[in-house]
Amino acid sequence: MVLPPPDKRHVCLTTIVIMTSMAFMDAYLVEQNQGPRKIGVCIIVLVGDVCFLIVLRYVAVWVGAEVRTVRRGYAMILWFLYIFVLEIKLYFVFQNCKADRKSLETVARKALTLLLSVCVPGLYLVLVALDSMEFVRTFRRKEDMRSRLFWVALDLLDLLDIQANLWEPQRTGLPIWAEGLMFFYCYILLLILPCVSLSEISMQGDQMSPPKMMLYPILSLVTINVVTILIRGVNMVLFQDSRVSTIFVGKNVVAIATKASTFLEYRKQVKEFPHPQNAMAMELQQNSVGHTQPLSNTTSLPHEPSPAQDIIDT
Repeated sequence: MVLPPPDKRHVCLTTIVIMTSMAFMDAYLVEQNQGPRKIGVCIIVLVGDVCFLIVLRYVAVWVGAEVRTVRRGYAMILWFLYIFVLEIKLYFVFQNCKADRKSLETVARKALTLLLSVCVPGLYLVLVALDSMEFVRTFRRKEDMRSRLFWVALDLLDLLDIQANLWEPQRTGLPIWAEGLMFFYCYILLLILPCVSLSEISMQGDQMSPPKMMLYPILSLVTINVVTILIRGVNMVLFQDSRVSTIFVGKNVVAIATKASTFLEYRKQVKEFPHPQNAMAMELQQNSVGHTQPLSNTTSLPHEPSPAQDIIDT
């Protein structure tokens, strides 16, 4: 498949988001080291950034070339590389903060958390590029996609909130094994779950239907909504961690209830309409015909949609 010319605006926006977060991380890492070690860390960071820029130069262009298509393969590659490099730097930040618990640096650490909470979900939304998807034509489908992306962004913020507890100022530290387990658990989920969501968008093609986009809600229900409640509950009850975000606990409870009701409704609809593909194909054909009709035919009265078509849309 030959990709179209890249969207230069998309390439520039992707590069700006990635390099902004990387530059801030590099500055924070360099400032955490003093003396001759500071020069060595600066050299290592610069060499790593140059290598990453060389790779980004090609991958970002490929991502910009597929924003108008169904494919999101290069977007998954770019996300994987970004999170891999970012989490390596965060690990060293976490180690330095753990070794120097007395130094608060409250503003700097809060600023780091704020930057990540903007750049990481923001990059995911940029890679999806919903407004550039030419195959998403109707308003209802675009709003359905936007609601799904919103839940993915919330899940990313949930994981970043757990990780931020490891480098923000702490009154009482958790055991080393608990901190390491929390960090790498969030690391793996940040790598995998957005790629699962991007792959669902790639595989569905023009036929956007619920059966093709059910893997991510199931995985996030188990790995985020349930497990993170357990993590925060253990930290709050056993380790007396006062930094546990009760707001995200409430978010996970609401998400569990919402997704459970969605699954039950989906199973009910499948039993009532066992062959939704026919209704979907009919609707897609009508949409394509509607786009090619001349202007003189637009005054005709719209036909009444069938119940099966409404169910597939929702």
